[in-house]
Amino acid sequence: MALRAALADAAERLRRAGVPSPLVDARLIAAHLLGCGPLDVAFRDEIPAGFEEMVARRERREPLQHILGVAPFGALDLAVGPGVFIPRPETEVLADWGVRQLVDVPSPRVVDLCTGSGALALYVAHEVPGAEVVGVELHDEALSYARRNAEGSTARMIQGDVTDPTLLGQWHGTVDLVLTNPPYVPETPDLDREVYADPPQAVFAGATGMDVIDAFLPTIHALLRPGGQVGIEHDDTTSRAVQDVVAAHGGFRDIAVLRDLTGRARFVTASKV
Repeated sequence: MALRAALADAAERLRRAGVPSPLVDARLIAAHLLGCGPLDVAFRDEIPAGFEEMVARRERREPLQHILGVAPFGALDLAVGPGVFIPRPETEVLADWGVRQLVDVPSPRVVDLCTGSGALALYVAHEVPGAEVVGVELHDEALSYARRNAEGSTARMIQGDVTDPTLLGQWHGTVDLVLTNPPYVPETPDLDREVYADPPQAVFAGATGMDVIDAFLPTIHALLRPGGQVGIEHDDTTSRAVQDVVAAHGGFRDIAVLRDLTGRARFVTASKV
């Protein structure tokens, strides 16, 4: 009963601290320390060493993924920490969409712009073993996580500025798919505390959230082959704005909305003319 009581106490502390999923987080901490699955925690009694310290960190609203050192993304567990954006579950919708576009493409070329931890690039490399995948990241700390996560993968992580239209010049006109989860949040002080633990350059994109999306469309167009496709994640307030700037570019067709699992418009997809 010792662990059950400790979990109940931890959940109550996390609830009072405003953590959105207090019991789930407490169980995940225990499972991580016990080396078992979250469901198996119910069959364990011992309170693992370090449990109190990790609960106290979460009580201070440190992101759970920073505490555990990993973030799940599809079938992958990605190393994360201060300096790199924590991949969110909704981005798996974009990753899955991307994989489905490659079903009939032999040896596809795929580029993940603003790769961060490498999540989208590594998801595609895992699900499409024949793909040639490159993730692009500008910032040193995030790139180090991406390269660490890419160890053992066929995906390649490079440093580059996604707003530079000469990026990956040797691949221009040959890429089958571009996926991107860029900085897209309008600058605001009103978000959950955990969001501000992510590096701001990976989250915020000016007053409208559109600065990076506006700037990197020429790069995307240059990379794609005719008929190649792009999927862009965006803020839940900017779907129309993203559709409009993609249409205004003039080099894309089949512009469509992709929704997340809650039905929110969170992605815009298109293909190169």
